[in-house]
Amino acid sequence: MTQTDDQFRTNKGIGKEFTHSTLGKLIIAGGVLIILLIIALFTRPSHEEMFAETYDNNLQCIADNDSLKNDKLDAIVNNFCNTFTHIDTTEVHPDLREALRKYNKIEIYDHALYRTVYVRNNIHPEGVRIGFGLYTFVVPTVYYSDLLLDVGVLQNKYKDGVIRSIQYDDHDLGVNPNVKEYHYKGDPDQ
Repeated sequence: MTQTDDQFRTNKGIGKEFTHSTLGKLIIAGGVLIILLIIALFTRPSHEEMFAETYDNNLQCIADNDSLKNDKLDAIVNNFCNTFTHIDTTEVHPDLREALRKYNKIEIYDHALYRTVYVRNNIHPEGVRIGFGLYTFVVPTVYYSDLLLDVGVLQNKYKDGVIRSIQYDDHDLGVNPNVKEYHYKGDPDQ
């Protein structure tokens, strides 16, 4: 049984040839990427939205601090959930809200396609990132240890000194060897 060339020919259009070629796939992927970047540029959250959402996320972090102080995985899941929720401000003690405002400085930085939020305080004077904004969302990355909520004297025992004197009996210390100056200079007779 012989087959002719007409049986192998298919009527593929130029569009189908383009989408099935490697160059066509790269151009399509590049076009989609450019469209996503343009959308990201125009949908960045404003500075006011960034500040309001970051403050809300910080209050949620303070309100849920019972299990988040040591477990980073719980904090990551909590931060993801805080992206889509808002806190009832009555859950946070007014003194903690005031301390959050007083001891922590929130700074917002612009980038080409997104914004980042940093907090500066006495614990982190260089600042630590606590969130970023992209595609109208403000995603928190704050941990409870990033926030400073209490400032004061560490303890009043700083006058006592770090090393406390320990009373030893005389027989515990042993006997001092008879060391003379000449032992160090290499004269063994003296």
